[in-house]
Amino acid sequence: MDTIALFGGSFDPPHIGHEAVVKALSKLKYIEKIIIMPAFLNPFKDKFYAPCSLRIKWLREIFSGYKNVEICEFEANLQRQVPTIESVKYLLTKYKNIYLVIGADNVASLPLWHRYEELKKSVTFIVASRDEIEIPKEYIKLEVKEDISSSSLRKHIEIGKLPKKCADEIYRFYEEKNCKTE
Repeated sequence: MDTIALFGGSFDPPHIGHEAVVKALSKLKYIEKIIIMPAFLNPFKDKFYAPCSLRIKWLREIFSGYKNVEICEFEANLQRQVPTIESVKYLLTKYKNIYLVIGADNVASLPLWHRYEELKKSVTFIVASRDEIEIPKEYIKLEVKEDISSSSLRKHIEIGKLPKKCADEIYRFYEEKNCKTE
C-alpha cells in the first residue's frame, strides 16, 4: 500500500460526522487505507475531556467493521501535543502518498499550523465540507452531509449524533463529565 488518507483530530467525542467522513473517504478509489490518528492533545487546545486511551477504545469500536481503516496511536503514545507535520513525517517512512483530511472549519487557520509550508509540500489536502464554508479550489472537496462539531456536542450531548456502536458509553461519559460548564 502506497496511498493513505490521514484523518487526525481530537475525536472528543467521536460523532457521526467523523463516521460520515470515513464513509466518504472509503468511496475514493485512489485511497488505499484510511489512518485515523487521535491527538493526545490538539496543538491548538489546552485540555481534553476524555482521556486519549478512551477515545482510542471508542474509535476502535466504531470503525472495527470498516475495511482498510486503521487507528494509529502514534500521537497518543508521545503523550504530548504533536504538530501534524511530525505525524506526516512518521507516516512518510511507511507510505508514499498522503492525503491529509481536514474539516472546512480548519482551512482559514492552516497557515498557522506548525511548518505549514513544509506540510503543504508533503501532503495533498482533502477538505470535508462543513457549515456551508467555502472550500478553496486548490483543495479536494469531500462532500459530507453531517454538520456537527465535537465542541458543540460536548456542551449539549445528543445520543443521536453519536456512532451507534458505542453511543451509550460516550453519552454517559460526557453527561457525567458535565462539559457544559467547562
